[in-house]
Amino acid sequence: MSSMLVVDRYTARSLRSRVLNAATKRAVIRALTRLERDFGPETFDRLRRLDEFAARRARPVRGTRTEPVTLGDGVRGEWVHGPGVPAARDRAILYLHGGGWVTCGLNTHRQLIARISAASGVPALAVDYRMFPAVPFGQEAEDCLTGYRWLLDSGAAAEHVTIMGDSAGGHLTFATALLARDRGLPLPAGLVGISGCYDLDMATKRSHANARREPVEMRALERLVDAITEGLDVADPSVSPLRADLAGLPPALLTASYTEVLYDDSERLANRLDAAGVPCTLRTYDQQLHVFQAFGMLLPEARASVTAIGAWLRANSPGEAG
Repeated sequence: MSSMLVVDRYTARSLRSRVLNAATKRAVIRALTRLERDFGPETFDRLRRLDEFAARRARPVRGTRTEPVTLGDGVRGEWVHGPGVPAARDRAILYLHGGGWVTCGLNTHRQLIARISAASGVPALAVDYRMFPAVPFGQEAEDCLTGYRWLLDSGAAAEHVTIMGDSAGGHLTFATALLARDRGLPLPAGLVGISGCYDLDMATKRSHANARREPVEMRALERLVDAITEGLDVADPSVSPLRADLAGLPPALLTASYTEVLYDDSERLANRLDAAGVPCTLRTYDQQLHVFQAFGMLLPEARASVTAIGAWLRANSPGEAG
């Protein structure tokens, strides 16, 4: 079988990226070091409050339109039409936010989702899935599948839908697609993972060179995964989608920083998708922050990456956007 994997690596770095990276790294390391001394449900609650506080202070992308919706089974969502995106919803992105399965939500990701919507010319349905510890690990993917079913029931054809997410939302992107496939639902046109965590077995990440570059981040990730998967087999494909049978999944785009702790997951998933006969593009960036695309107002690399994601979405979903 010929390879269906395309690998693009971008090495250019702007001065803004270098400055923001250094400043943010220092702040993140201080925060994670404090969290190591106090890690548990109360910490997750505090993180959610801090994230929501910061999100409320963030300026919306000018021209963005939003509409709250109820998706069913206790799950809420929000339509996000980025600037210039028309009202039609026959084509859509199903967006699954990151936040380590324990924090973030509609407010924290609205800017990023609006920019991706604008870049692709397609509206996005953001899923406000329930999170650990309010629900057991695994329920998040079920909630995301509820969002996908709702989209299909609302008239969107599966071949005009792309599922995507960042970080934990990248994990949920593939977990949701696998649930849809295994339950006989039509599969979406494509899958996009931004700096996703696809394998909750930490062994391979722990032995990767990036774990030595970012030891504090690696320890924090291990503590988080230990907490949310307690009592579960992390090698089970229902927990770690990278380990599942990936045959039959739609084309995928994976992006990650070449130097982040989670890079190994994107590289391994890309190779496994290729082995399963699934077309995949792996796009990597040197020395960028985790989910640096969220810094679209500050970083030229973030704007370029979102533009590239939008171009991939247009190319991999039939029909004209906008």
